Amino acid sequence: MLIVGGSGHLGGELVRLCVAAGHEVGATCHTRPGNDPDARWLPLDVRSREAVAAVFDAFRPEVTINTAYRSSDWTATADGAAHVAVAVARSGGRLVHVSSDAVFSGSAPSYAEACLPDPISPYGAAKAAAETAVRAVLPDAAIARTSLIIGRGGSAHEALVHSLVARPGSGVLFKDDVRCPVHVSDLAAALAEVAVRGCPGVLHVAGADAVSRYELGVLIARRDGLDEALLVAGSRAEAGVPGPLEVRLDCSATRRRLGTRLRGAREFLAEPAARHAAAPDGRTVRDTTS
Repeated sequence: MLIVGGSGHLGGELVRLCVAAGHEVGATCHTRPGNDPDARWLPLDVRSREAVAAVFDAFRPEVTINTAYRSSDWTATADGAAHVAVAVARSGGRLVHVSSDAVFSGSAPSYAEACLPDPISPYGAAKAAAETAVRAVLPDAAIARTSLIIGRGGSAHEALVHSLVARPGSGVLFKDDVRCPVHVSDLAAALAEVAVRGCPGVLHVAGADAVSRYELGVLIARRDGLDEALLVAGSRAEAGVPGPLEVRLDCSATRRRLGTRLRGAREFLAEPAARHAAAPDGRTVRDTTS
């Protein structure tokens, strides 16, 4: 099992989960390796096709999960995905490519797996281009679109909430920016299930609840014992921040294909003291370690 982007938030959870499940795990990192000593850490810049090919020649994975992206870097997000797909096609094996709800404009009430991308932001366009490249090179690849990834205190949104509470008035959380947040452990378990079973095509792997970024911030504050009254609500539309407003991923078809349960934010943020992890068989178990 090769985790491309293994030192990131999602990638690190995948490494931990796949090592615990007994897989031989390779994980790529751009600058420094992650914390799991049981994985084989492989330095990689996905923007280089030659570097990607060299990693695949060295590790020869049976299954690859690509979590790598940079929100402001087209080459890393789009070209990098193409390089990984080409390497998988050359070396053999399966590919699970992680995409995003950013491929949608938000103009529809919800988006099922069959909906075609209509991005309105540069990042969304890069992720849509990545999907196109992966499908063109590997028609049987799995493309897993997800939403805001939360959990284990390692996400950007969790860090933002803590920062806004620590420095009141330093920013706002939008009430008109709606997504379907997913817990990082649930997402990792679902991706591992897809990788092991082999589930081709587009999947929507997001949480069960559609919530605004402001409501999500309040839930995080309550879980972490912060003063939610210090969080200020704002409007993305009024602020003129580009990008989609409400993007609701309809995951019903994917839920019928997978055994992993994808909880909603109101559920997985409801217990202040608990962390959650996914067992190797996809069940959700409580983990009270830091």
